Amino acid sequence: MSDPTLSVTIGASPPPRLDKALARDVPEEAALSRTRLMKLIESGSVRRGDEVLSNPKATVAEGDVIDVTVPVATPSHIAAEDMPLDIRYEDDDLIVVMKPAGMVVHPAPGTPGGTLVNALLHHFGGALSGVGGVGRPGIVHRIDKDTSGLLVVAKSDRAHHGLADQFAAHRVERAYQALVYGYPDIGDPRLRGVRGVSFEPGAVIRITSDLARHKTDRQKQAVYFGHGKHAITRARVLEGFGKPAQLALVECRLETGRTHQIRVHMAHAGHGLVGDPVYGGKRKAAKGTLSEPALTALAQFSRQALHAAVLGFAHPVSGEVVRFEADLPDDMAGLIAELRA
Repeated sequence: MSDPTLSVTIGASPPPRLDKALARDVPEEAALSRTRLMKLIESGSVRRGDEVLSNPKATVAEGDVIDVTVPVATPSHIAAEDMPLDIRYEDDDLIVVMKPAGMVVHPAPGTPGGTLVNALLHHFGGALSGVGGVGRPGIVHRIDKDTSGLLVVAKSDRAHHGLADQFAAHRVERAYQALVYGYPDIGDPRLRGVRGVSFEPGAVIRITSDLARHKTDRQKQAVYFGHGKHAITRARVLEGFGKPAQLALVECRLETGRTHQIRVHMAHAGHGLVGDPVYGGKRKAAKGTLSEPALTALAQFSRQALHAAVLGFAHPVSGEVVRFEADLPDDMAGLIAELRA
C-alpha cells in the first residue's frame, strides 16, 4: 500500500519560503505543522511536478501545485505494556488520565519501561493516527515521577499541534494542590521581603523569577533573575494545620510550566513542600503543635506532597472548552486527615 499524497495549491501572495507557504496553505484537517512539513521536505517527500523540493527555503509562486507524500505512521520503538490506567476522558484525538505518584511519564535512560507512555501504547492497541509520523502518544506536558495528577495526551497530529500551541501560549488552566511547611501569610514581613514575591487580590501570592539548572547540581533547578526561563506561579492558602500553624494546603496555579516550577518557587518563598527530598529542606513541624499520629504520618510521607488537581483547555479539534478535576490521592488525603485530627 503506497503512502497517501496531498496536493496543495499555493494561494495568492505566498510567503517567500516553501515551508512557510505550505504551512499557510495546507488544509487544516491534514494536521501538518511547519516542523513536520520541514522534515517531509528534507526527506524528499515534497514535489512540484517532477521536481523534488528538498530545500525548505525553496521559492514558490501563486498557483503552484505542491504534492506532499505523507508516510503512514510507523510503529513506535517503545514497548507496549499492560498496566492499569485511570482514564478520565478519551476520544479519537486525545486522552486525559490521572497519573499516580511513582510513575514516570516517558521512557528515559534508567527508566526504559513501566512508564505512562508504555501503558498508553498498550491501551491504544495500535489505534493511533501518528504524531510526527510515528504511532506514539503525543506528550505535550509532564509532571514529575512523584507528583500525582491529571495529564492530557494527544492521539493524533492535529490534537498534538493544537494542545502544544495552547501550552506554549499559556492558555491552559492548571491548578495543583501542595502541602507546604509553614503558613504563607501575605502579611508576613519575611515573605514580603523575598525577591520575586508580590501579592494580588484574593490573598494570592505571586512568585516571579527565571528558572535554570543549578550551578553545581545539574539535576536541580534554581531561581535566577535575568537568566533562564521566565516562570510565574500564583499560590493561595486553602487550609492551615497546627497550633500555631506549622503547615498549609496551598493551591498553586501555573502561568508557565517549567521543570520543578512549583517545588522550586515554594522553596524560594520559604515554604518547601512536605516530602520533597530535593527542595524541601530538613524542616519539621514543632512538637506539641500537632498530634503524635500527625507528626508520625508527616515524617513517614515519602514523596513531594504535590497533586495536579485541575486541568482545563480548549479541545484542539472541536474547540469546546473542557475542564477536569481530580481529588487528592489516598496518601495525601490520609495525611491531611491526620493533620486535621
